Amino acid sequence: MPHYDPYAYATQDDPYPVYADLRREAPVYHNRERDFYALSRHADVLAGFRDPQRFSNGYGVSIDPASWGPHAHLYKSFLAMDPPQHTRMRALVSRSFTPRRVAALEPRLREMTCAYLDALVGSGRFDFVDEVAGRIPMDVISELLGVPPEDRPELRRRADLLVHRRDGVEDVPPEGLAAFGWIRAYFQEVVAKRRAQPGDDLMSALLTTEIDGNRLADDDLLSFANLMIVAGNETTTKLLANALYWLWRHPGQRESIRTQTASISDWVEETLRYDNSTQSLARRAATDIVLHGETIPEGARILLLVGSANRDERVFAEPDAFDLGRDKSQSLAFGQGTHFCMGAALARLEGRVVLEEWQRRFAHYEIEPEGAIRVHSINVRGFAKLPIAI
Repeated sequence: MPHYDPYAYATQDDPYPVYADLRREAPVYHNRERDFYALSRHADVLAGFRDPQRFSNGYGVSIDPASWGPHAHLYKSFLAMDPPQHTRMRALVSRSFTPRRVAALEPRLREMTCAYLDALVGSGRFDFVDEVAGRIPMDVISELLGVPPEDRPELRRRADLLVHRRDGVEDVPPEGLAAFGWIRAYFQEVVAKRRAQPGDDLMSALLTTEIDGNRLADDDLLSFANLMIVAGNETTTKLLANALYWLWRHPGQRESIRTQTASISDWVEETLRYDNSTQSLARRAATDIVLHGETIPEGARILLLVGSANRDERVFAEPDAFDLGRDKSQSLAFGQGTHFCMGAALARLEGRVVLEEWQRRFAHYEIEPEGAIRVHSINVRGFAKLPIAI
């Protein structure tokens, strides 16, 4: 029987061999020590995403004890809600993430990207996460929320503390809890300022948005801001660094980008499939669930292993190959169903624009693997440091 522990550093360093064992031998895996179940096959993860009646979000999307429970929405906003509460909350905020509004962000995103990359031309070497991948997503989210430039580095540092786990730590660490409190207090001030003097940012718009006479409560606004700063920033930061790393590791695929036989969008989508920033999302069994002859009892914690589903040989030919030309349409990188990632279009736009401008300047980059440092997290996968030589 395979052993899967998302808290183990060895698993976080390379979970894919474990995922393959789970898909083959234990499609409904029960970790008795930590008391959770894990679904690893594409069909089962997809069914979990599409069935909120049985696979509930009401206790949150992380099995960390501090994040799991009926009050998880205070941390994860509408990610930790089921319909109809989820439907109402999402409807209130989704207006700012329509395809038209996201597309309108491209000129400003490209301007920011060019400014950061132009400053690196001729520098010889730098850390991609510090100088590019960690800055641009935070700038985009911060401009949406009305966060001034001088506050963004500290917000990013605090967001990193929420995600990172020290070896042997099996819950949100004290520094992570303190970071959550700091971020929430920061946005309490932002909300107060926008209420007194509205601007043209998303937070100002949300203060006055109504559907059927309903407005967002302050707690809802603060939880949404926390979600944006952590989920909207961290996952895209990891996507960008993962994209550079895996293209560098596969010279044949890199040549297809140089010769334009594969597109930048292909690069983004295959990175999302091959090594997604979000490896797993938790659900609560709202009733007994029978799969593959096993019963998941009502109330159980379930991990939907997105990273495993995207490597399922039942859906993807040669799933462990990084292949920009493959059919990626069945990827579950952004989920499916009711909780399909609201920021998917924005993440794709950021990935495409940043990598387009990167290729124009640094197509012949090299990575210094001895200095590459991975983030250690139970569900986020990517780099904390990625040294680049140009």
